[in-house]
Amino acid sequence: MGPGDGGRGWSGPPFPLILLGLLGVAFLAGRAVRRMAAPIGDVMEAADRVAGGDYSTRVQVRGPGEVGRLASSFNQMTERLQANETQRRALLADVAHELRTPLSVIRGNVEGMLDGVYPPDEAHLGPVLEETAVMARLLDDLQILSTAEAGVLRLHRERVDPAALAQDAAAAFRSRADRHGVGLDCHAAGPVPEVEVDPVRIGEVLANLLTNAIRHTPRGGSVRVEVGPAPEGVAFTVSDTGPGIDARDLPHVFDRFVKSADSGGAGLGLAIARSLVEAHGGRITAESVPGEGTIMRFVVPAVESATGSSG
Repeated sequence: MGPGDGGRGWSGPPFPLILLGLLGVAFLAGRAVRRMAAPIGDVMEAADRVAGGDYSTRVQVRGPGEVGRLASSFNQMTERLQANETQRRALLADVAHELRTPLSVIRGNVEGMLDGVYPPDEAHLGPVLEETAVMARLLDDLQILSTAEAGVLRLHRERVDPAALAQDAAAAFRSRADRHGVGLDCHAAGPVPEVEVDPVRIGEVLANLLTNAIRHTPRGGSVRVEVGPAPEGVAFTVSDTGPGIDARDLPHVFDRFVKSADSGGAGLGLAIARSLVEAHGGRITAESVPGEGTIMRFVVPAVESATGSSG
């Protein structure tokens, strides 16, 4: 400070120290930017690979705070995409498998009639009609399943007595049970509140459950339909005295195209049942002990707790 500055002037740290401090801050900031830029670059490169169809792509979870969470979220997204792609391919393979048999029958009979090997009579036209009906049912089931899973299935809701729904379903299957030598009864456990459901769709759920129960119950066995109040609403239960389901298969009974060796369907019945129940805001479960039968139970909200309108 010179004699003519009146005592005013710089009184802080020497300028070289300030410059050194600024350089240090810049260095640390640069390191922080590099720490963030590298993992973000990894995610950007991985996103390009996913856009190209490689859903197995994963990135290393690294970097500070939000950057690390970004990598973790990216990995979770690609895992879901890979699982969805696997399910899509499996579905296409299953549909192709289910269509192959009826198409082979149709083709064989039609070619035989065109070549003059078979006469165009009922014996050879009948199987063609039956197999077209099989394919029509498969396509109808797939349409119901896809619309229900997408949340766009139209439900025509009504306030109905759940006990009456259960009794109607049991009455419709009583003659089938009699032909199989299986007892079938229906029981309502005490006063049951009304439900606001699509009675046709809930009837389809009960029909699927009763079809499986009667098919897998040996002659002399029994199937029971019960309906009663539950904490979540109203519970419908279909139980049988059949051989039960293996513990390894039990978690997958509601998956598409899962069926037993003696099943006559495509393995979509229980998948449709689950989708229809969930479309009503309910849930469905299966319990089974090999050799002691199976219990299928689904719950839908009662009128007091039902929400939403027909849709």
